[in-house]
Amino acid sequence: MACVLLFGRLLPFSHRLRGTSICLLSLFLSYLFYCALFPDGAIMQTSGDPTPSCQRADGAKRRLQKSLSCLLPSDARLSAVEASRLKADQRPHFAHHTAGNGTPSPPMSNLKFGNKKLPNAIIVGVKKGGTRAVLEFIRIHPDVRAAGTETHFFDRNYDRGLEWYRGLMPRTLESQITMEKTPSYFVTKETPHRISTMSQDTKLIVVVRDPVTRAISDYTQTLSKTPDLPSFQDLAFRNQSLGIVDMSWNAIRIGLYALHLENWLHYFPLAQIHFVSGERLITDPAGEMARVQDFLGLKRIVTDKHFYFNRTKGFPCLKKPESSGSPRCLGKSKGRTHVQIDRDAIEQLRDFYRPYNVRFYEMVGHDFKWE
Repeated sequence: MACVLLFGRLLPFSHRLRGTSICLLSLFLSYLFYCALFPDGAIMQTSGDPTPSCQRADGAKRRLQKSLSCLLPSDARLSAVEASRLKADQRPHFAHHTAGNGTPSPPMSNLKFGNKKLPNAIIVGVKKGGTRAVLEFIRIHPDVRAAGTETHFFDRNYDRGLEWYRGLMPRTLESQITMEKTPSYFVTKETPHRISTMSQDTKLIVVVRDPVTRAISDYTQTLSKTPDLPSFQDLAFRNQSLGIVDMSWNAIRIGLYALHLENWLHYFPLAQIHFVSGERLITDPAGEMARVQDFLGLKRIVTDKHFYFNRTKGFPCLKKPESSGSPRCLGKSKGRTHVQIDRDAIEQLRDFYRPYNVRFYEMVGHDFKWE
């Protein structure tokens, strides 16, 4: 009855519709009439079509979807089901896969931003050798991400645990290397064992420098923070007239590279430790960084085009990026003028360090020419 009334209301406008439009309208109204009469009825199907979607429909929306599917031939309906399954199979899977080392790989949703990983390589020393320069230079490389500050995890914060340490690292992609630098690691007795416990595959970088020059630089930095510090000679010698050096003073002790290296070689092979010359880092930064990139297994992207020599500071700076208005140089604490030390004191220290230097050259297979 409702369909008849509706059709009667539309009849005055029927002269505007074509014959085909009137037929389609009639079919649609008939379908609505059928749905109103049989809201819970079963839809008949052929005995040879087992498709469950043609058996029963609850609710108007489902009824419309399922009834339309029943109008299709059975072969067409099966093809539609197969197409639906194929589409589902082609969707990306986000299950956690397991890497070769047993560690679950990150979900696909995290790949865009990367994950925080324990470092693959660490700059372990030495203080006032040029560690900050090496870190800033290698960070130019797109495959390297590094923690910005010294973490001191393996010497001061080890009790906080590896997850705390991991949280300090930058997010990196699977193809990138995670790095950090803490120069005091090289002279801390417990550090080699602790790093090897984390990973025996960790690559280690040590920036070394003439131990006499390094000690003076160390003293100069400390003096800038503590103006009432005793003189260099008073700290460096127990008895200067006899040439007895105070090996307990940290500025002197750090330069005994051979003694510190012996401790590291108990836990890491020499091939896993790369030594950067602090002197050549100033005179040939591109050459030294090329060797660092080789050691890390990286393509040589950091080259001489990235550097220029700053005569005021006395060491190389990074050329400015195209998007920046100024070049990148290390901070004011780098490149400061050293305090003047008595020439006799310097010669006494050179005599003191000479046998340790020779031993170090023999251990690493390289003469750094610190005489």
